[in-house]
Amino acid sequence: MPANFVSGKVFIDFDGVYRNSEVWVNGHYLGKRPNGYISFEYEITAYLKPVPEKNCIAVKVDNSQQPNSRWYSGSGIYRNVWLVVKNNVHTDHWGTYITTPQVTGKFATVKITTSLVNSASTEKNIELVTSLVNHAGKKVANAVSFVKFTKSNKNVVQILRIQNPALWSDTHPNLYKAVTKILLNKKTLDVYTTVFGIRTFRFDPDKGFFLNGNHIKIRGVCNHHDLGCLGTAVNKRALERQLELLKGMGCNAIRTSHNPPAPELLDLADSMGFFIMDEAFDMWKKGKTKYDYHLDWDQWHKKDLEDQVLRDRNHPSVIIWSIGNEILEQWGAEEDTTSFGMIRELNSIVKNLDNTRPTVTANNSPNAGNKLLQAQVTDLIGYNYAHDQWSQDSVVKRWGRKPFIITESVSALETRSHYDQFPSDSIRRWPGKHWDDPCSSCNTDLTVNAYDNVSAGWGSTHEETMKLFQKSDFISGEFIWTGFDYIGEPIPYPWPARSAYFGIIDLAGFPKDVYYMYQSVWTNKPVLHILPHWNWMRGDTIDVWAYYSQADESELFLNGKSLGIRKKNGDDLHVVWNVAFEGGVLKAVSRKSGKVVLTEQIITAGKPAVIELDADRKHIKADGRDLSFVTVKIKDAYGNIVPDANNLVCFKIQGNGFIAGIDNGLQTSMEPFKGDRRKAFNGLSLVVIQSGKHTGKIILTAQSKDLKKARIVISTAK
Repeated sequence: MPANFVSGKVFIDFDGVYRNSEVWVNGHYLGKRPNGYISFEYEITAYLKPVPEKNCIAVKVDNSQQPNSRWYSGSGIYRNVWLVVKNNVHTDHWGTYITTPQVTGKFATVKITTSLVNSASTEKNIELVTSLVNHAGKKVANAVSFVKFTKSNKNVVQILRIQNPALWSDTHPNLYKAVTKILLNKKTLDVYTTVFGIRTFRFDPDKGFFLNGNHIKIRGVCNHHDLGCLGTAVNKRALERQLELLKGMGCNAIRTSHNPPAPELLDLADSMGFFIMDEAFDMWKKGKTKYDYHLDWDQWHKKDLEDQVLRDRNHPSVIIWSIGNEILEQWGAEEDTTSFGMIRELNSIVKNLDNTRPTVTANNSPNAGNKLLQAQVTDLIGYNYAHDQWSQDSVVKRWGRKPFIITESVSALETRSHYDQFPSDSIRRWPGKHWDDPCSSCNTDLTVNAYDNVSAGWGSTHEETMKLFQKSDFISGEFIWTGFDYIGEPIPYPWPARSAYFGIIDLAGFPKDVYYMYQSVWTNKPVLHILPHWNWMRGDTIDVWAYYSQADESELFLNGKSLGIRKKNGDDLHVVWNVAFEGGVLKAVSRKSGKVVLTEQIITAGKPAVIELDADRKHIKADGRDLSFVTVKIKDAYGNIVPDANNLVCFKIQGNGFIAGIDNGLQTSMEPFKGDRRKAFNGLSLVVIQSGKHTGKIILTAQSKDLKKARIVISTAK
């Protein structure tokens, strides 16, 4: 109980508990929420003991029935919990709904519907004062409403006008705040702040996606919710780092595969400029695993979907509601129309609460028999894979003139910095059309080539997909499977592989080579990236690839001797040289109109000699939550990363922090994510340092047998 609490209402808010959570306060049962991803609230006022007595809140989580997920779910209270104290007259939970009915370059109208609660026993005459504040903290609009209401809920609509609005976009994520105050006799009873953005968007059946009147492509990835070695426990800085890496390759959208995300992800997407496909369900009434959410569907799907929309509908980043991923109700006998009713109900639930965003289902069987698409209910047509059917003629002929988006694509596979299987442009499908097909040609060491030439049979390589995606404005956008490797689903391999190979970025956050292909197409920055490493055996013949952009050509040199100029032709996304290995310096030069744009070189490395520590941030907050991600590099005596180094590195930490996690990105590593030592994989590993709550220094020391040790200092401040 808050020490200064006198009267009012007390609530406990859970951002997410996996799964089957039950909550008691001082022995009083509050309820159960089976869904492990949804946010929920209980009022606990009546069950609290007065100060100075102690109160007991008990949460039981039952995740014992397995399997209940197709990926690593985590377990327990893995998102934040909030104790919220309000006056008897207050703004309701998720109690504002903000839309922008009119937006021009000169003005915007902002419509705010506020849900007020009066839990007092008497009638109240209150003032509802709403102020709109821009990013600089300046008040730009104000509205006052006088409201008289007895013990009840009441919705109040206010319409405000902003001159010369700063529009929200993926490149300029301008945000406003709506500060809602409830006053009684000039005394402030409640203050409720809502962050929002002003933007217009639309999906066109022919031309794709428009934001603020400008045509752009939605360049998205799918991501599961785990944070690699940190597990699923939410950490805002870890999410922010993921988004920074994705933004660096030109990504501007996230699909929350396949569940409501942590609120922190949406806050970051708002402020960093990402579009969000906010996904609700991975299954409906037909289950995918024995004990998953299908068991709770009948009782809970309506409440869970309503809560998701109410929670997330003010985020400018959210532009699509996905009401189902690869739902098994896609299939059924021709005369069976049960799924028609289900999809209509879900679509209606969303539209009743928010009619400003389109709905979609992610369909992995978009043939003519697809029940969800036959229903003609959702606003968008969403395909998972089926890239041979992405033409406008094919989609329109089957489903009519609706906007089209690729809800899931690619499913390519790579192990970071691992190269084999020449010639490198020979495409392989591991496994076949089904995830559990045997893979007789797969590698016995459970690796996958880092050249972009392997995909699952239902998917396509990154380059194959990109060539199709870029060709047509009709394709509004795509969401690649996946941005990051994630724990679980180590297709095409069984145990002891334990994490996915699908990511453009590995589990530790190290980009794979194909990251630079995306960067070369999806950004305006000059790019030059060559692969593979240059440590081979004499007599080997190696395919050398280069991704480049903002240039006409690239020339490759080996020990100063030109191996020729290569130019991309047609829709080529890389160039290649076939090179007989000779130790030394491999250098690429890109040029535009004869002038050098970029130079990159790779040097044949010697034996491991030293450790280098490189922190993404050397100054972090002393708040007990902030993180510094330290890359551990194994280098030779001349400072070159040793591309096959797997040295065991031991870590020691001193000062105001601790090691929160360690990793190296290898999908088959059985080393624990918690500890003080880790083998490098292909020259790299990662240490995640978490701050304490006192200011000062954190000193990380790394050492390994026969290598020169390294030391780095991270400072913490309030």
